[in-house]
Amino acid sequence: MADEGKRYDEISDELGIGRSAVTKWTRRWNDTANFEGKRIVVRLEDLPRSGRKETYAPEQIAKLVAMSCEKPRQYGRPIENWTNRELADEAVKQGIFEKISPRHVGRILKKNDVRPHLFRIWLNMKPDDRKEEKIEDICDLYIKALELAENGEIVLSIDEITGIQAIERIAPDKPPKPGQLAKEEFEYIRHGTQTVIASRDVATGKAFGVCQQTRNEQDFARFIKKTVKQNKGAKRIHIVLDNLNTHLSETLVRYVAKLNGFKGDLGKKGKRGILKSMKSREQFLTNPENKIVFHFTPKHASWMNQIEIWFGILVRKVLRRGNFKSRSDLKKKILEFIEYYNEAMARPFKWTYQGKVLEGH
Repeated sequence: MADEGKRYDEISDELGIGRSAVTKWTRRWNDTANFEGKRIVVRLEDLPRSGRKETYAPEQIAKLVAMSCEKPRQYGRPIENWTNRELADEAVKQGIFEKISPRHVGRILKKNDVRPHLFRIWLNMKPDDRKEEKIEDICDLYIKALELAENGEIVLSIDEITGIQAIERIAPDKPPKPGQLAKEEFEYIRHGTQTVIASRDVATGKAFGVCQQTRNEQDFARFIKKTVKQNKGAKRIHIVLDNLNTHLSETLVRYVAKLNGFKGDLGKKGKRGILKSMKSREQFLTNPENKIVFHFTPKHASWMNQIEIWFGILVRKVLRRGNFKSRSDLKKKILEFIEYYNEAMARPFKWTYQGKVLEGH
């Protein structure tokens, strides 16, 4: 731009940089005494800077970085992650450095983008051979829920929340004021926990739930019995749920077999027949000819179960900021919310996911 005859202040305004930067680099470019005949990349490199030169050799730095990526237990230290002080101490002990400060260790690690004190959760996903099939089946159910309901078939989404704590704060909340947020007491008393087993009608959005202390295969089977009783006029009930072992239990299989008038031999759990394994029980429970048909989400895809969205609403509206004087108080408030939700908030979710990978991901 300077070669085209533009003034330095014009270049500065157009590029959004300081005038001193324009002056510096145009002068550098025209510095034939130092740069004549040299490649463009050399002309644009930073000049050597003042300051202390690196004290340690690249080999020493590489060894330090490598050690920081290993577990401290490999060096006889009964801890799970390094601190800069421990790394400095171990590096001297291993003879990598004669001496080095924890601060210098930190600078080296930062320069090499290594952060041994941090971690991120990841999931080593187990393969599900029927993943695409299950996704397509559940998405199809959600889309056709209203149509199925008109033909007497109901689509329900079911799951549980366990370990809901009945927490009572030791002082009342302070309400918000103009310019001030509401305040909650920090200290609290624990009164035990409750479990919620809930279902949600995909076509209407209405919820049904029970609140109790336990969650085992008998509890879940009893909930399914209540669900069937509530919808006794339905031609068929479709239930979407995840692969928890209580959702594939012997108790549940025996109930579904009785409901369908099954007269055959169910076998023996762990030995033979329908009851032999979770896989064989799943095949029985997913039979589309049953009066109650279970549709299991793929492994690590319980987020496809719409009840999880409803649980998020329950947490935000009741549990997160709730103040509960006892387990019975917690139970009462959860059941009151379910009734309120059905009257004032219930509506079907708009399900748009089709199991296809988003473009560019």
